[in-house]
Amino acid sequence: MDIGTLVTDPAFFSLVAIPLLIFTARVADVTLGTMRIIFVSRGLRILAPTVAFFEILIWLVAIGQIFQNLTNIANYIAYAAGFAVGNYVGILMEERLAMGISLIRIITQFDATDFLLRLKSTGFKTTVLDAKGKHGDVKVIFTVTKRKDIPRVIQMVQELNPNAFYTIEDIRTVRGGVFGPVVQPGGRERKFFRFSQKGK
Repeated sequence: MDIGTLVTDPAFFSLVAIPLLIFTARVADVTLGTMRIIFVSRGLRILAPTVAFFEILIWLVAIGQIFQNLTNIANYIAYAAGFAVGNYVGILMEERLAMGISLIRIITQFDATDFLLRLKSTGFKTTVLDAKGKHGDVKVIFTVTKRKDIPRVIQMVQELNPNAFYTIEDIRTVRGGVFGPVVQPGGRERKFFRFSQKGK
């Protein structure tokens, strides 16, 4: 049987083509749904409803095929599998985009001089407070950074202060302060001033 005959075969169309369409559509709309939630949380008023439009449009295609073929169990399996895979793909995309701004709070009872110098030399701005912990005096270090830069900060913590306790929180809006300076190739510095910035 050649490909042309196979594609037009009703059994192939019912058992393979339609479930594959449903699966693909479901992956796409759930992925878009994950991104829409992220955009809403970031206050992106134009992007969020735009994504929502295409999300629901694709969902209607998938659910329409389900209702047209209610007796085909393959469609239900494809729908459920697409939903599961769509969630996974959405999480991967969110991690890849790394949108937004985060607050990293680091608490250490050990000398943090080298760590603070490293942060400063790599362009991260910090606020340091003296505090009391269960076992005595501690330093509380705050730094606000873009999410994509979090691994750099955590790597420095693990290298220079591996016993430090830290937490990371998403921030929707930042007002005031300076992001940078950022050292560019060649040793030049470029300063980014942000008087008001949403988490994006």
